[in-house]
Amino acid sequence: MIICCGEALIDMIPRTFDGGEIAFRPVSGGAIFNTAIGLGRLGVNVAMLTGLSDDLFGRQLTADLQKSNVNTSLAMISSRPTTLAFVELVDGKASYSFYDENTAGRMIDPHDLPAAPADAEAFYFGGISLCSEPGADTYRQLAEQVSGENVVVLDPNIRANFIADEARYRSRLMAMVAVADIMKISDEDLDWLIPGDLTEAEQVAKFRDGSRARLVIVTRGPDGAAGYLDSGEVVFVPSQRVKVADTVGAGDTFNSGMLASLSRSGLLDRKSILNLSASDVENALNLGAKVAAITVSRVGANPPWQNELE
Repeated sequence: MIICCGEALIDMIPRTFDGGEIAFRPVSGGAIFNTAIGLGRLGVNVAMLTGLSDDLFGRQLTADLQKSNVNTSLAMISSRPTTLAFVELVDGKASYSFYDENTAGRMIDPHDLPAAPADAEAFYFGGISLCSEPGADTYRQLAEQVSGENVVVLDPNIRANFIADEARYRSRLMAMVAVADIMKISDEDLDWLIPGDLTEAEQVAKFRDGSRARLVIVTRGPDGAAGYLDSGEVVFVPSQRVKVADTVGAGDTFNSGMLASLSRSGLLDRKSILNLSASDVENALNLGAKVAAITVSRVGANPPWQNELE
């Protein structure tokens, strides 16, 4: 089982009516939520570990997870509100304004954490859940706690305008980098995290410095993705060309395809991850690119089901 640890929130998607009035439609989302949904639709055994509200939106999130075959037994339920993200789309590219104070997802505490299932393979972390305390520190502690026996996967998915204390965020992120086995980062996030006149390979080397990571994946949007193995090998796969509706959830869906491929190959355990090959990485990146292409071809974060790939 893959445990997706992080935010599940409501994206408020704008719609413009004929008279010019704008209304917002509540759509279930969040980086970690989207990846969990993608994995569930691909037939992978997946669970969501997050803080969920018992309010109207929290019930919507729970129902949508379950509809896509995501186990919700690890969710921590409270009466705090659900995080809302108001979305602005410009030329198909999304920007976000978050409302996250005192929310069910943000306020989880280490004492709230459920016991890890016996069949847990990998724990996946990232997104805005790594920005906002105290929940962000809870996820850091969880990553450190499970890293001895389980594979840790990290995608920062940085939202710079959501980070209140950059120094604390960077310190927390580097603590998680230290225990990560697989890391995925976009080229834009890599530029933010490792600024300067450096090549991508030099940035990756600095990013993984002090980490045990066997693989660092850099996604480049329409320019494909590269996988940097700790052996020094680099694997590149191009993106798949489609007519883009919008890019919402593209990276999250890529992660679901990448993780699904590694899980199906039996590589998401502490022993097998040591033998990760260039061929394994190429297969993972190709499936990531394939499912991401389907997602960007339609409106919103709507990952494909397995039967759409067949």
